[in-house]
This record gives sequence, structure tokens and C-alpha cells, in this order.
Amino acid sequence: MGIGRFGVMTSGGDAPGMNAAVRAVFRMANHLGLEAVGIQDGYQGLLNGQLLSVSDQQLEGIERRGGTILGTSRSSEFRTPRGLDQALMQLQQHNIEALVVIGGEGSFQGALSLHRRGFQVVGVPASIDNDVGGTAVAIGVDTAINTALDALDKLKDTASAFRRAFVVEVMGRHSGWIALQSAIAAGADMVLIPEVPYQVETVMQRLREAKASGKSHFILVAAEGVKPTATELSAQITGRADVPFESRLTILGHIQRGGSPTAFDRLLAARLGARAAEELAAGRPGTVIGLRNMQTVTTPLEDATKEPKHFNPETHRFAEILAG
Repeated sequence: MGIGRFGVMTSGGDAPGMNAAVRAVFRMANHLGLEAVGIQDGYQGLLNGQLLSVSDQQLEGIERRGGTILGTSRSSEFRTPRGLDQALMQLQQHNIEALVVIGGEGSFQGALSLHRRGFQVVGVPASIDNDVGGTAVAIGVDTAINTALDALDKLKDTASAFRRAFVVEVMGRHSGWIALQSAIAAGADMVLIPEVPYQVETVMQRLREAKASGKSHFILVAAEGVKPTATELSAQITGRADVPFESRLTILGHIQRGGSPTAFDRLLAARLGARAAEELAAGRPGTVIGLRNMQTVTTPLEDATKEPKHFNPETHRFAEILAG
């Protein structure tokens, strides 16, 4: 059964392209004769009844902006039975019949909770870590990788000039996607990711081998979730007399979440957001809209939240070979 009025929210960590997805949902809703209303600040905003009417004027040009005009948050309160009841009460009081949730893994767990209570919901994957199911690639991933790549290219220049080792920490507490992809693209000398434990002595040996082979610098990319951390590793490199490089640490941090989304992310967001509105209009809720083989597809929410993470050991092996 189709719906007439539905809510749109962005939730969890922000990702470049969220605004483009919001714009696509609203524009498609208008085309289909549906009423879309924004929910501010994610699930916490839903609990507080923070609704926002979004005009065509407000949508103009947001596809090129980072962040999200709807705001976002993480809500521990929503994850409680009482919080879920309050959310459903707010949806009923505001005559919202369905919900489009644009976010990552935690956001989809929340969407699944609503779906299990009989509420109509569709998920649109947006996560720079690319750790969400239902899609081969999430909104924001391409932009975050390109941001990291731009920094790595610049750091290579100064590393070469000073003949130093640079340990570069990129985002990814549980996922090495940004680290792995940006390291390959930048021609880094080594990459460390949470999915593959490492030994400090292995790093030291690689540094010695690099110097012996005539390399003037060394670029190591590490996801923030590795143990020992990038900070600890950089300090150990500098403190080792048997390692022929002085180390500098660069933590890229939240700049990877910001910035104007790439063309790929804008197009991806437009396709997934528009398809989400179409699925609700057709009475097909309870799914995640994703991209596989360059085609938009739907995956049941239940299945999407159980999908294994996007880690391919073969890609990691490939990165190791290219690093030499």
C-alpha cells in the first residue's frame, strides 16, 4: 500500500553526498505527488518531534554542499524500548506514514527496529567507512577517499624533501576501506587496517628494507582502529636507533567527512535517494536501496544489517604487492 506523507532523516556520522540524497528524495516525492517532510538531527530529533518543512528554494544547490541541511546525531535514547515507543508516537502524532533513513550501519539498525514494529521505512546507505550492507558502495566513500588521497599526495612531497617517514592516520575504527583504497591510489609504502593485525617489528623491518633499496622517504597509511595506534607507532619509529627514518605523524581526522562531494557521490546519492521515494510510493518498504553492478537494487533491511563487511583479503594482498 502506498503512502502520502513521509519523513526524511540523515543519521549517524555525516558523509559527503547526504545533501544530494536529501534533494533527490524531496524532488522525486514532489514528482510522485507525495509530501515529504524533514526530520532534524536524526533519531534524537525524531524523539523530540523536530520536523522541518523543506522548500524548493532550500533544496537549490545543496547537492554540492557537504554535511547535511537536516542535521544529524547519534541517539542512545532511541535504542531503548521507551525511546522506540516515543519515536513511533511522534510519527503517529505528526501523521508521518513512512520514513527514509539516510545513514550507516547504526542508522539501519534503528530503521530495522521501526520496521519490526510495523512501520514503513526505507534505508539509503551513506557512510565513509563503507561498512553498511545492501550496497557495494555507500554515499560519501568516494569523496572521503579522494580527500585522503589529496593529503597523501601533498605529504609525499614534503616526506621526499626531508627524507622522512610519514605515518598518516585516516578514519576507520573498524573498517580499513579508506586506508586501503587511498594507500593503493597514492602509491603508499605500507598500509595498516583493523581487519589485519600487525606487528611493530614488521613495520620496522619494512622501513629498513626501504632505506636499503634507496628510497628517500616512506609513507605508511593506517586506519584509526589499528593497534598499536598510528600515534604509538610513529613515536616508536622515531625512538628506534636501528630505523633509518625520522617519523612524522599526520592525523587527517574529520576533514574526510567534509567538503563538496565528488561527481560519483552526487550521482550515487541522486539515484539512491530517488529510488527510495519510488519504493515508498509503490508500497515496497522494509528495504535498503543500494548499488550493485552499477544498478540500483533493493535488499531487505533484515538481510542488509547482517551482511559481512566490505573487506576483501585479495585487495589487501594487492596493496602489499604494489607497495613492494
